[in-house]
This record gives sequence, structure tokens and C-alpha cells, in this order.
Amino acid sequence: MMLMLRKPVVMLLFFTVMAPILLYTDRLGSSFMSTPSFSRDEYTEDVSSFTLGGGEVAQLNLLPEKESSKALKEPEGLIYTSIHNSSSNATAADTVLPSHDVTPQFSQDKVEHKARALSAAHDEENNENPIRQVTDQRDGESKPELRVSDEENKDKQKSAENSSRSDMKGSMKTQTEKPNEQIILPDVRVRQLKDQLIRAKVYLSLALIRNNPHFTRELRLRMKEVQRALGDATKDSDLPRNANEKLKAMEQTLAKGKQIQDDCASVVKKLRAILHSTEEQLRVHKKQTMFLTQLTAKTLPKGLHCLPLRLSAEYFNLNTSEQHFPNEEKLEEPKLHHYALFSDNVLAAAVVVNSTISHAKDPSKHVFHIVTDRLNYAAMKMWFIANAPGKATIQVQSVEEFTWLNSSYSPVLRQLGSRSMIDYYFRASRANSDQNLKYRNPKYLSILNHLRFYLPEIFPKLNKVLFLDDDVVVQKDLTRLWSFDLKGKVNGAVETCGENFHRFDRYLNFSNPLISKNFDPRACGWAYGMNIFDLEEWRRQNITEVYHSWQRLNHDRLLWKLGTLPPGLITFWNRTYPLDRTWHALGLGYNPNVNLKEIDRAAVIHYNGNMKPWLEIAIPKYRNYWAKYVDYDHIYLRECNINP
Repeated sequence: MMLMLRKPVVMLLFFTVMAPILLYTDRLGSSFMSTPSFSRDEYTEDVSSFTLGGGEVAQLNLLPEKESSKALKEPEGLIYTSIHNSSSNATAADTVLPSHDVTPQFSQDKVEHKARALSAAHDEENNENPIRQVTDQRDGESKPELRVSDEENKDKQKSAENSSRSDMKGSMKTQTEKPNEQIILPDVRVRQLKDQLIRAKVYLSLALIRNNPHFTRELRLRMKEVQRALGDATKDSDLPRNANEKLKAMEQTLAKGKQIQDDCASVVKKLRAILHSTEEQLRVHKKQTMFLTQLTAKTLPKGLHCLPLRLSAEYFNLNTSEQHFPNEEKLEEPKLHHYALFSDNVLAAAVVVNSTISHAKDPSKHVFHIVTDRLNYAAMKMWFIANAPGKATIQVQSVEEFTWLNSSYSPVLRQLGSRSMIDYYFRASRANSDQNLKYRNPKYLSILNHLRFYLPEIFPKLNKVLFLDDDVVVQKDLTRLWSFDLKGKVNGAVETCGENFHRFDRYLNFSNPLISKNFDPRACGWAYGMNIFDLEEWRRQNITEVYHSWQRLNHDRLLWKLGTLPPGLITFWNRTYPLDRTWHALGLGYNPNVNLKEIDRAAVIHYNGNMKPWLEIAIPKYRNYWAKYVDYDHIYLRECNINP
């Protein structure tokens, strides 16, 4: 009987005891097979924070076992991004990681994954943002994690399925268009080192820090190390290999200072004082830079002072018969192409003539009328006698030859000779208080700068004249300009509407009713420096008298500051014909970002501004456009040490 009951009892024990164990074991195994295992690093990450009694989360200050107390490594950075379909479809383009050392881990019930970026000895090559130091963790600073909603997860999963069908290049392009894209700057560590120096200076100025001599010595030592590492570096690639170590060491020292000086109000107050002082220094340096730039622009270089003296001596050694130019019969021939050039700079005038002749299809039809002052008259004539411009015709005149141009006829000449005007330019006490230093250039005192408003009187027998400034270079044949129909306008010029500061309101005082009533503040300005003038229309519309009437109204300089462009805008208001922009490219004397293609296709390039090509402050990349028309092997230039 007992033997008959043994089998049912064994079977019952098997089903009641062993079956649940086997069933549970099977489910546990299948669960492990369906989900990825968690690494030791992730477990350490999960327990790195603990909850206090009040619900406050505190951060554990744990260091990896491999790290020593002497050289602390940067902590691990976490970046949270969405899953793309599955782990098999995830590519390097699916996540933005600051390091190549990445191990993504996926969970079945989470849509997000964690990407660990371990920063090691390759930090200097990667140029990523420095990760928060271990000392920051000791201060209780925590980094919020990035979470996404279920709806966002669904949208990201759909977009991931679509992106998985594209190639690696397409995935990279899609990733760069995301709003959360990480931009790696080339000067991150440089700026961080500079910020550390500022923080260190702040700490050194605080009383609690100064009372701690041990920490003060340590902080000064760290500052010297950072300064040596920083040097003159402007980007991370300029830093030495040990810069990252110096950065970490300084950060640890600053953390100690933060523990010593925990009064944030004192630090903020000091930082504000430093900011105010820095802004004041910047303002002073800007003013000094402007003054020195203006001074350099006004100053004649030694070589250009030597050249006219050398030429003048040669000129007065010539016989009277040798002091004349050939082809004088062409000077008043209206069918030829006439140029007006008013300059006291021999070398600059030579470049204008040389560049124009070198591109002219028929130089014999081009006539150059150069007007200079009495001081440079002999030098200017001697240069073109010794360097004849080929088949072209040239004339050099002195402004003193125009006896009709006197103070009784010209209001601007009367104003330029007034005592108040001379004091405005040459009194040192005014130089420090005047904000508009560019208007204090003595060139505005020279009548040469205003001769452009007297072209019909200077050339009474000519119909059209092309006016050129002495700071231009001609790159193409200009013959077509004389055949343009200006549609009844007097002045043909290139408009300068591309930028706001070339509008009328930047040159004229629209708070004055005389200006606001007659002109549009948003009207386009135009460029002086390459202008074709119809002298017949000029005479018919009596433009010179228009110029005189406005100059008389501006005797107290309340309508515009000094210069020739403001009165030019007024005088030729509604009388200017716009030329194509390819005729005249501007800005080579002040703008280092002029488009090189625009320069190459321009017929005339203009070095308007203070950085003239014959000065040392010239913009280097533009200087060769001018220098290639100067023969630096010429005996006069060698004797005066004028070099490229």
C-alpha cells in the first residue's frame, strides 16, 4: 500500500516544489536575454547619489580606483540622446559625443540612452569643452538630466526610422541641423584659462584670502603657471601640452578659495568693479587709437618728404626749354578724354597716371590735368618730365595760377582762412575734447580738396571731365565713360546704398530745418573719387552757385561737418546719374573685408580712409594693387629709401 502511494506523493512534490522553481528560472533567463546587461560603470553612476532624510539628494565624491591623489582626472560626462530604432541601426551620426571613447547602453523600457564620454590624455586634441571638475562636485553642484516626453519619443523614433535608411553623410547633415547641436569652439581652453586668472585676481583682493598666506602663495604660483601656459595663445592649438594640467590645478586651487571666501556678495562687487575699470580702459584705448591713426594719416612719411625735395632740386637745374611738356595743343581738345587730378602727393599721382595709361586702349587720346600746390609744383613737373607717360598728354598746374579763385569769389576759401577755422585744427586743447577727430584733418584746409567744385572754371573749353582722387588705382580702360548719356544729370557716380552709414542722414544735420525740409534722410549717397562730370550741364544749371549758396549757409558748420562729400551730396542732389558698381570699388583704406572678387572686377579701386597704400598702416592684402604701379628701382625712390 505504501509503495502504491509513493509515486503520487513524489509527483505531487515535483509539481508543487520543483515546477515553480524551474518556471521562475526560465522566466529570469529569458528576461536577461531580452534586455542588455548593465555595466559596472552604470551601477556606480546610479549609486553615486543618495537621498537624505529630508528628501535632499546629495552627491557622493567618488573617484575611480585608477586615479591617484596627485593627478586628478576629469569626471565622466553624461549626454542623453534619443534611441534611433535599435542598437543595430545606431551610428556615430546619431549622437553628438565629445569623445571617441563611447559605450552606448539601451534599455527596453526607456527611450533615452546614456553615452559616456571619458576624457583622458586625448583632451588636447579633441578641443571639447572642459568637463566639470571633481571639486565642483564637492561644492554640491549638480547637473540636471535631460528628459523627454512620450510624444517626443514617438516623434524621434519615427524620424530615426527615416534617417536609418539614409547613408552616413545624410545622417551627419541631419544631426548638424538639430537645435541641440554642440558647437566646439577653437578657443575654449584659452578663454577658460583667462577666466581663471580673473577669478584668481578677485580672490587675491579679498580680505579673507589675504589673511591666509599659505593659500595666497599657492594661488600666486598657480597664476604664474597659467600665465606661462597661456602666453600669447589665441586658440587651443597654440597652448602647450601641459595646459590642461595647469587648468585642472588652478581649478582645484580656486575651489579651495571658494571654501575660504564663501561671501558671494563680495566677489560680485569686486567683479563689477573690474568690469567698470576694464570698460573705462577700453574707452581710453579706443580714443588713443583713433587719435594715433588720425595722426599717422596726416603725417608725411620721411621718404615721401624726401622725394619732392629731391625732384625740386633737379627741376631747378633744368633749362627753361626743358621745363615744358610736349603735345600742349591737346590740352583744350574737347574730343579727347580728359582727367582732372588734384594732389600734393607725387607718388600717388604717378600711380594714378601709370595705372590709367597701362590699361588704356589708345593712350594718345588721354589727357591728364594735374593741379598741385606751390610747394610741390616743381617736384610734380619734374617727375613727369623724367617719367613721361608714353603717348598720353600731361599738364601740371599750380593752384596759385587760378587768380580768379580768391576769398571774395569763394565762400569756402574765405572760411578756410578764418581764425576760428585755424584754431579748430591746430589748437591742442581742442584735440582732446573733440569727438569727431576725422573732421580735424588739415587736408580740409587745403583748397586742393575743394577744387572739384570749380571744374567748369578750371576747364572752360571742355565738355566732359573724369575726376579721379589721388588714392585710386585704375584697373580697366575708362574710355566708355565719356560716351555715357547722363540723362541731363551733371554727375555720374557709383551709389553707396549697401550700408546704412552711406545714407544722407549720416553726413547732414537733419535736426536743422534747412536740411530736413530739402533732403531725404534715407536717400542714397554716392562715391567721390571716380566721377564723370558733364560740364555743359554744369554751366547750364549753374551748379557752382548752388555750391556757394550752401557754403554760405554753413558758415558756422551747423549743417554738416567739414569735408567734400556732404556739400557734394547737397550740390548734386537729384543731379547724379548712378553708374554700375563695377566701375568703382570702395573701402580699401579702412575695410579689411572687401570682397576680392569685387576688387578684381572693378574698373577703379579706391583707398578711401586713413590706411593709404603709401603709409605703413596700409592694409597689407590690398597694398600690392597699388604697389605694382610703383617702380621701386627708380633712382629717386632708392635715394629716398622708399621701399615696398
